[in-house]
Amino acid sequence: MSFAPSKNLQQEVAELISHYPDGESRSASLMVLHAIQDEAGYISAEAMQWAASEIGIKPLNLYELVTFYPMLREEPPGKFVLKVCRTLSCAMAGGKELHENLCDKLKLNPNTHGLQTTEDGKFSIEFAECLASCGTGPVMMCNDNFHEAVNEAKADKILEKCD
Repeated sequence: MSFAPSKNLQQEVAELISHYPDGESRSASLMVLHAIQDEAGYISAEAMQWAASEIGIKPLNLYELVTFYPMLREEPPGKFVLKVCRTLSCAMAGGKELHENLCDKLKLNPNTHGLQTTEDGKFSIEFAECLASCGTGPVMMCNDNFHEAVNEAKADKILEKCD
């Protein structure tokens, strides 16, 4: 698979890099990676190579960021990305059980670390660090939609709405 940035992405990356003086373009790395993921859904090795050449750094420097930050992905996600909060308050409110229940319904392994996607590519699921609603756990997101106090019945309804 090859990476071919769109004209819009090329312009956006050039704009991001332009905000830094000569020799400091490396500082745009994280924003460039976000721009790539926003367009492609994930950041492939080829995309890292392209971005590194645009920024003027080694691809390894970008790989380090992609593998460090959990919001960045190396694999294409499903059409619907489910993020289940795993921090203490959500864990105590049933976050782990919510994740296990969703994995069971989607025929995925609840013990797998990181993003996993159903065979049909419709759903991806992953744990997320704090989704910032500690008093209403367990919380989850489905793409950009935020859901609080998610029990099994509410999770079922969320999945049913995914077309």
